[in-house]
Amino acid sequence: MKIVTIFWILLAVLCGGYGILIRAIGSGTGFFLVWIALAVIFVGCSAAAQAGLWGIMPQFLRRVTLVLLCLILVLFTGIGGCIGSKMNTEGKPGLDYIIVLGAQVYERGPSAVLRFRLDKAVEYLNENPQTKCIVSGGKGSNEPCSEAEGMEKYLIRQGIPEERILKEEKSKTTAENIKYSKKFIKSKESVGIVTNNFHMFRALQIAKSQGLEDPSGIAAESTALYLPNNVLREILAEIKYLIF
Repeated sequence: MKIVTIFWILLAVLCGGYGILIRAIGSGTGFFLVWIALAVIFVGCSAAAQAGLWGIMPQFLRRVTLVLLCLILVLFTGIGGCIGSKMNTEGKPGLDYIIVLGAQVYERGPSAVLRFRLDKAVEYLNENPQTKCIVSGGKGSNEPCSEAEGMEKYLIRQGIPEERILKEEKSKTTAENIKYSKKFIKSKESVGIVTNNFHMFRALQIAKSQGLEDPSGIAAESTALYLPNNVLREILAEIKYLIF
């Protein structure tokens, strides 16, 4: 039991420490609390192992617990694998449009997450001079302007001509990004979706559900330190998407 107890303690320390780190450097959301909650759960598991509760549990209850843990492991591993399978998509050349999905904009400019998306868009637009860019995102209560406007300004500063940029300024979610951006796109025109690598699987899934035919993923990088946090959040978001 000592090894099992130490294992749970190590998991608790890792999750708790990571959650505190994410909070300290400013993730911009309250998702760090999920890591703290996991740490508390693992502390509880450690205490249960130390007390030998597993050995005194009824056999039926132990079997049910093991089945549930296996199902959770398979579910998280499967969704994580799906997310990983789309993290390096490059996108087809010569697309008619690319849609850059919105993210937080500050007074000083786009957030780090959004800059990764915009820099990837600039790279693609420079390589494909006939492609037009739809920047999609409305104005949040904590933003100085619409995300689309902030993205347009950034792209222009990077040398993308204004006439190649189309703004969609109503959306608040990924589904709305796609839904409202479709008004610029005619039937049979090819479309690419630009978003961060961890978000690509679900973004393409939503794009198809919104009626885009064969959307092409163009995956941008993300901050390595935030990747575990973002992937876990995407796994939970995907579970929610599948349920609702």
